[in-house]
Amino acid sequence: MMKQQLKRFFKATTIALCISAATPVFAATSDEVVAVVGDNAVLKSDLDQMTINLGQQLQAQKQPIPSDKALRQQALNTIVLQQAQLDMVKRYGIKPSDAEIDAAVLKYAQQTGANSLQEFQTRLKSANAYALVRNRIAQELAVNVLRQQMVMSRIKITDQDVNNFLNTPQGQAAIGSQAHILHMRVSGADSQQVQEIANQVKLALDKTDNIIELNKEFSQGTVKVDGADMGYRSLSDIPAELAARVTTLQNGQTSELIPAADGIHILKLLDRKTSDKKMMVTQYHTRHILVQTSEVVSPEQAKHKIGSIYKRLQAGGDFSKFAETYSNDPGSAAAGGDLGWVNLGMMVPKFEEEMQKTAVGQLSQPFQTQFGWHILQVLDTRQQDMTKEYQQRLARQFLGEQQFTPELNNWLRELRANTYVDIKDPSLK
Repeated sequence: MMKQQLKRFFKATTIALCISAATPVFAATSDEVVAVVGDNAVLKSDLDQMTINLGQQLQAQKQPIPSDKALRQQALNTIVLQQAQLDMVKRYGIKPSDAEIDAAVLKYAQQTGANSLQEFQTRLKSANAYALVRNRIAQELAVNVLRQQMVMSRIKITDQDVNNFLNTPQGQAAIGSQAHILHMRVSGADSQQVQEIANQVKLALDKTDNIIELNKEFSQGTVKVDGADMGYRSLSDIPAELAARVTTLQNGQTSELIPAADGIHILKLLDRKTSDKKMMVTQYHTRHILVQTSEVVSPEQAKHKIGSIYKRLQAGGDFSKFAETYSNDPGSAAAGGDLGWVNLGMMVPKFEEEMQKTAVGQLSQPFQTQFGWHILQVLDTRQQDMTKEYQQRLARQFLGEQQFTPELNNWLRELRANTYVDIKDPSLK
């Protein structure tokens, strides 16, 4: 295992758009086939439902509704793109973990007023209904990952692009100021109603800073409006996806609607002021020995081997020589297991947990991650000024967000053009 394989890769940007909650589940019924997408049939019932969903979305957004024929063609195009993406998800083997799906379903359940998955299942009154919701959310997560991978691979941001941005007024604001922000969140089970009320909240927030009154005025039924005055915050203390939005605002300006898993967010910038705060990060100079399972090494044999190495190290064995001889991480084994200076967030959670609780100069107990069995040793710790690295990451976040939506649209157009579609219903041609 290379050293880089230990790293936990985070999303390059969090602005990828999830597929609509109205994703149809292609039912195994005998109703009319109106089109074929790849190897999948599109049923008239699926198309009818998607047409209704699109009409309701346009109505909620106060957009003109096209003719019935045009709306059905648009609905078919939506289904085609969704099915094409699901086919790619299957082809590339993209599958969210059960834990990720459970967490996403729980968030959705909480938006409907349920406090737990069990309560949510009880409200649905059917194991089949719960399975359909869970499957739909799993598809959304997988397609979101697919879009991230496909679109971010097309976006090229050079070091020069980052430096140029940091020299602009927007860049300077991002790295050298604190922002006084009002933060509104609109959430609820009915996505169309949430969208409509979020638009109303944004218009009201343009005219007032009284978030308490906005909370009272717009919270209704199952839709909840939460507002908070965040006070002056360094941009380094704000989630990067929100900080990138703040950098584009002028004093008194309100952001566009920001969709997220827990609702729709709206920000209003009240003021900026200069900050000299540095971002200090604890770093750990760490080395490790890794024993992996393989076709010839069973899990029990790997566990026994790491335990034997641990006993020999405790008896005074040379860590560097043992790493060179026994470690299955070729990226660090040649350096005696040395991983260099490690920041939190670079390694998988279990590795970081052991690293943080191991005293300098001491050995950790053998522990297991998805990569195998480890022993680690922390050689030293230090406080490192990572302000410049944070500023560069924020710049890449901002530039990536600027490019993501146009590049996503380009990719979707190319995907649609390259997808085999056989339209059976003449009225859809």
